Amino acid sequence: MKAARIHSFGPPDVVVVEDVPMPSPGPNEVLVRVMAAGVAPWDAIIREGKSKVSPQPPLTLGSDLSGVIEKVGPGVTGFAPTDEVYGVTNPQFCGAQAEFAAAMSRMVARKPQSLNHVEAASAPVIAVTAWQMLFQYAEAMRGQTVLVVGAAGNVGAYAVQMAVDAGIQVVAIAHLDDEDLLRSLGVKSIIDSSKPAFEQDLPQVDAILDTVGGSTFQRCVAALKPGGKLVTSVSTQPLPAEAIFFYAEVTTARLQTLTSLFDAGRITARVGSILPLSEARQAQRMLAGAPHKSGKIVLQIGHP
Repeated sequence: MKAARIHSFGPPDVVVVEDVPMPSPGPNEVLVRVMAAGVAPWDAIIREGKSKVSPQPPLTLGSDLSGVIEKVGPGVTGFAPTDEVYGVTNPQFCGAQAEFAAAMSRMVARKPQSLNHVEAASAPVIAVTAWQMLFQYAEAMRGQTVLVVGAAGNVGAYAVQMAVDAGIQVVAIAHLDDEDLLRSLGVKSIIDSSKPAFEQDLPQVDAILDTVGGSTFQRCVAALKPGGKLVTSVSTQPLPAEAIFFYAEVTTARLQTLTSLFDAGRITARVGSILPLSEARQAQRMLAGAPHKSGKIVLQIGHP
């Protein structure tokens, strides 16, 4: 089978698409015929050798996937061959960008019927991240106000949709180029992050959800009400003592929650550039700054 691999850490040019043996599902794993796999910033972190969780090369890139179960390993219940599923491969976040992938059964769920495989592969990690930020860590509730830093990004746009759906007021920190997108998601209050001293326009909020880090995030901290929650999915800067940093934990139960939201039309997936597996290196170049469409980069691999 074909897979997007690295044999050493480095820039996008270290990515090769090559033939490797098909994996076998181990205990509590399923073997998935991959229809599509997401491409994400953490793939670049792994490729560059900066990940704290991934194995040493050689390795197959990718965590998010959508596809069809080919085989189930020992101990797997609730899934069977021909089931359409989506989710992630494993806690090491590797192995998905291939024609077949072994995935832990506790990290996949049945694919939303309202999404095609490309859309479904775009969602797992970023949508679970947004759900955990908003509901698990910020503990946001109807009638409260949350400030979303990077509201038009992949994680931010899901956080915005989930908040609006739950009756939570959103203050979006974003570029004005993204105003139309944010208005379409139901945001009424948008603050232009490129404006000098934009922080002076911020209301007091019950929680801040940070998806970008850096100075933009630091300028927003003063808007937090006493006792409010400061939650970030970005760890590249010194964080305020009260900040909660976390890694997304994709589970079957959380994916099932997302599935119900997707299938009820309460949230929608946002796919950007779509490439074949043979262009996995170009997808990594897009992560590094090459032009690409707004939204999640996805590799289309199989065909149902």
